[in-house]
Amino acid sequence: MIVVMKPKATPQQVEHVKQLVQEMGLTSHVIVGTERTVVAAVGDKRGVDKSFLENTEGVEKIVPILAPYKIASRETKTEPSEVEIRPGVRIGGKNVGVVAGPCTVESRDGLLRIAEAVKAAGAIGLRGGAFKPRTSPYSFQGLGEEGLKYLAEVREQTGLAIVTEVMAVDKVEMVAAYADVLQIGARNMQNYNLLQAVGQQGKPVMLKRGMSATLEEFLLAAEYIISQGNRNVILCERGIRTFEQYVRNTLPLAVVPELKRVSHLPVVVDPSHGTGHAYLVPAMCRAAVAAGADGLIIEVHDDPEHAVSDGAQSITPEAFAEVMGECAKIAQAIGRLL
Repeated sequence: MIVVMKPKATPQQVEHVKQLVQEMGLTSHVIVGTERTVVAAVGDKRGVDKSFLENTEGVEKIVPILAPYKIASRETKTEPSEVEIRPGVRIGGKNVGVVAGPCTVESRDGLLRIAEAVKAAGAIGLRGGAFKPRTSPYSFQGLGEEGLKYLAEVREQTGLAIVTEVMAVDKVEMVAAYADVLQIGARNMQNYNLLQAVGQQGKPVMLKRGMSATLEEFLLAAEYIISQGNRNVILCERGIRTFEQYVRNTLPLAVVPELKRVSHLPVVVDPSHGTGHAYLVPAMCRAAVAAGADGLIIEVHDDPEHAVSDGAQSITPEAFAEVMGECAKIAQAIGRLL
């Protein structure tokens, strides 16, 4: 349920409601909106009478939460959330944020070249995998902590926010020490121990949709993170597995407006994994912005033919700059900025 506080409710009244909720054996989450504060009471206590809360000072009303994902729901927070990925740099709101870079961190110099190119074109963040989940155990698995150090060095030189994947619970602390945003890959969307671990640290989390996950399962995975106290979650649509052969994955862009209808969390789109082909990426970038995406995460490499991984879906810095110009026009047409 949601305890909706009156517009002028004091912090002391909010704290009192929070204590009452906890006394009932429920977990309380205080959510401060632009107009009013709500206290989300989460837990299975169907036999407990909660109606007395309506008489508590500062309370306006009590509303049941119907969605299975409680804190991620629009029922809990009506206005869209924004996530700060670096001081003064946000995903969500009026701006469309773009994160770009290579699939895998290959070298310090190569990473810096790509970072400078994507920043010049307008990117706010640099993506790059230090740890890589690969289908084959014989494929390149990433540089590990050395790759994280390269990412941190490039951030110091460019100011770009670093977005990189964490694959295991025992690596969360290490990755959080270097990165600005911890990415949960599609294969780990339902790794609940990992979701809880990233929820217990303070860095924002970019959660990718599992390749066979429903929208509800996607949001329940986000709920695992939020329920641990970390509300800085960014949803990422990266395509789902279907019977089609002309793409690596099928990119269902209708999920963008639907996610924004049922959840307040910001939504970004990954057209690189969503198609698997560089020649399809620009069109899907444009379509994602038109559909209302809050951001894009794009694979960019200055020599795709010799990329260690995912060269086929990586666009060049020149193509990226062109796409950014096109997407900026679309964003402006729908009242946003890129």
